[in-house]
Amino acid sequence: MYEDKTLICKECGNEFVFTAGEQEFYAEKGFENEPQRCKACRDARKAAGRAPREMIEITCSECGSVAKVPASLRGKEGLLCSDCFAKKKAAE
Repeated sequence: MYEDKTLICKECGNEFVFTAGEQEFYAEKGFENEPQRCKACRDARKAAGRAPREMIEITCSECGSVAKVPASLRGKEGLLCSDCFAKKKAAE
């Protein structure tokens, strides 16, 4: 029913593909307009509206390595590095 379409990004002027799967998703959500920007330009516009995330250094409570975590976790106990966090999540 849907076929890939090549569109031109109105931001950077590069071609990008509006895939059949994306078109189906747009139709399911009731979106009537095709995207006007490529993924890179859409991502850049989203990021431009956000302040950079402040990070702090912690010592992992499992392995003792130094890691960076979002500052919003400051003062919390039992913080883990990304490796130990992933292992803990996989074990659950």
